[in-house]
Amino acid sequence: MNWLYIHSVAPQFFSALLTTLKISIISIILAILLGLVCSVLITYRVRILDKVAKIYIEISRNTPLLIQLFFLYYGLPKIGIKIDGFTCGVIGLTFLGGSYMAEAFRAGLQSVAKGQIDSAQSIGLKPYQIFQYVIFPQALAVSIPAIGANCLFLIKESSVVSAIAVVELLFVTKDLIGMDYKTTEALFLLIMSYLIILLPVSILISYLEYRSRRVSHGV
Repeated sequence: MNWLYIHSVAPQFFSALLTTLKISIISIILAILLGLVCSVLITYRVRILDKVAKIYIEISRNTPLLIQLFFLYYGLPKIGIKIDGFTCGVIGLTFLGGSYMAEAFRAGLQSVAKGQIDSAQSIGLKPYQIFQYVIFPQALAVSIPAIGANCLFLIKESSVVSAIAVVELLFVTKDLIGMDYKTTEALFLLIMSYLIILLPVSILISYLEYRSRRVSHGV
C-alpha cells in the first residue's frame, strides 16, 4: 500500500465524494416527494392519475438505471434535448427512487386503521386535516425502515452515473487506475469514501427507526 500516493490523490476523492453526496441528496429529496405524490394518487384512487402513477412505477422498477441514463444522456440529444451529465444523473436516480419510495409510502398509508379515520371524521376534521394529523404521521412511522433502505440504495446506485462522465467516486477510481495502475490504493480510497457517506446515514436511519417505534408504542 503506497500511503504517499493515497495522500497525493486524496483531494480528488474528496471532490468526488462531494459530488456523490450532492447528487445523492438532491435525488433522495426529489424521490421522496415523487414517491409520496404517487402513493397518495394510488391509495386514494385519483381518477386517471393513479393509472399514470402505476405505469410510471412499473416502467421505473423494470428498467435498469444504466439504460435510463443512456436514454437521457445519449438519446435525448438526438431529438434536440441536451442535458448535462449531473442533471441526467439526478433525473435518473429520482425516476428510479421515486417508484421505490412510492411503494414504501403506500404500505404506510394502507396500514392506518380505518377506525381512526372514521373517528377523525366524527369530530369534524376536514380531509386535509385527517391526512395531515392522523394518516401521514402514522404512515411515515411505518414507512421509515423502507425509506431508509431506499436512501442507502440510491446512494450506492449513484456510482452508475460514472457511465455518463459525472466525476463522482467510481469515475475518479477508474480514472486513477487507468492512469497510474494503483488499483489497491484507488479501491481502498473508494471503499473508505463510501463508508464515510453510508455509515452516518445508516446510523441516522437506525435512530429514526428506534424513535418511530417508541412513538408508535407511546413511549
